[in-house]
Amino acid sequence: MPKTFLIKRVGFPLFNKQLLLILYPIFISKVNNMKKIMLSMMAVLLTLVTAVYAQNQGDASAQQQAEVLLETTEGNIQLVLYNETPQHRDNFLKLVRMNFYDSLLFHRVVKDFMIQGGDLNSKHAQPGQRLGTGDLDYTIEPEFRLPQLYHRRGVLAAAREPNEVNPDMRSGACQFYIVWGRILNDAAIMKVQERLDILTQGRVQLTPEMVETYKTVGGTPHLDGQYTVFGEVTKGLDVVDRIQQLPTDKYHRPLTDVRILRATIITDPFAPAPKKDVKKAASKKPAPNRQKKR
Repeated sequence: MPKTFLIKRVGFPLFNKQLLLILYPIFISKVNNMKKIMLSMMAVLLTLVTAVYAQNQGDASAQQQAEVLLETTEGNIQLVLYNETPQHRDNFLKLVRMNFYDSLLFHRVVKDFMIQGGDLNSKHAQPGQRLGTGDLDYTIEPEFRLPQLYHRRGVLAAAREPNEVNPDMRSGACQFYIVWGRILNDAAIMKVQERLDILTQGRVQLTPEMVETYKTVGGTPHLDGQYTVFGEVTKGLDVVDRIQQLPTDKYHRPLTDVRILRATIITDPFAPAPKKDVKKAASKKPAPNRQKKR
């Protein structure tokens, strides 16, 4: 015969039944509390994991920046373009892809201030020719990003026409400058802030971080909030220093031409995808049977 498993019914004394009736709700309550604790811990853990993932994604995104190399007659200058100013970034990359800056001059150099290039008329300029008006036929909406992006030493910014003819402070299409500037003391910074209050109607206020940078690194704070900063020098700041010290004529053009031999893109996460060939392959008709009948 097959084995049969029987479960015996066990009787409990009355005392034990009463005890169970008392302990059972307590036991259930404890179990529910443990469930709540476990769910809370899982929620916290999920939040932490999500936060770490988001931070990693943000860090990875921040690392995806376009880089450009300017090979000049004075040495190489490497630039990184800010993602916070996408219109200026994309425009600069477009011009570099077109080889627009190749053979153009740094046509305006002011010691302890900046070096400026990108005038399209400078490629074949004669010695002593006044430059600075050559531009393309469009402008770019300003992308002021204070207090994150400001005119500290080494930043790349867009040149533009003055406020009298350009009240919206739109950037020119192709001319740019690299800031050198000065290291300022408290008194000089106070004067700059007073000047900014007048020029921007109090819109631009130098933060403690900005003030500390201008006191230790240097720059041109009087331009903040009026010209778009869209990149910075990562290598070759010594080349910028060498250029900004060159002797110039009365129009601030260097007496010896400083030429951008070539501008190339080092990394470009924003390169347009290559266009697919949409032409359909011509359908081939079967060749007629030209065999002679036998």
